[in-house]
Amino acid sequence: MTEFVQVRAFERPGLEDSANLAAVRKLGLQVSSMFSIPEIAEGISEAHVFGASSAKVQSVILKKMTELGFQSERKGLFKNMTAAGIRPDHFKPLEGGGILFEVERGKTIANNMDLPDVWKTHICSEAKHLFLMIPRIRVTGNHREQKIFQSVEK
Repeated sequence: MTEFVQVRAFERPGLEDSANLAAVRKLGLQVSSMFSIPEIAEGISEAHVFGASSAKVQSVILKKMTELGFQSERKGLFKNMTAAGIRPDHFKPLEGGGILFEVERGKTIANNMDLPDVWKTHICSEAKHLFLMIPRIRVTGNHREQKIFQSVEK
């Protein structure tokens, strides 16, 4: 894995016997291993610059995520909600509850952008799991480094 990738899994107590937890863990390993693919690692490194959007990072991983069975910007997952237009960056349907995959970048800590991702997973009737991609370090406009992953991981 590259120096900017770190993986941490959080599992809610009581889900150890979840019907699809083994499949989710396996997909988690597959997703995390994609970051060691040179083209993806280099693409993320180039896309992860001050002022860039998370869409640039999404475009780097799109092909591999599709190969893993994820659907990009899946519509209709929240059709029964007031905010029916909500859609995750990626979604993988699984029997027993699918996976939302969200890419966050600079606004993760400053604007708590990780919290809506947790909320989306909670209210989505087709998802029970969240894979959240957050940068380990974010360089600010002043060239200072913020340890984003470390803050979110707490």
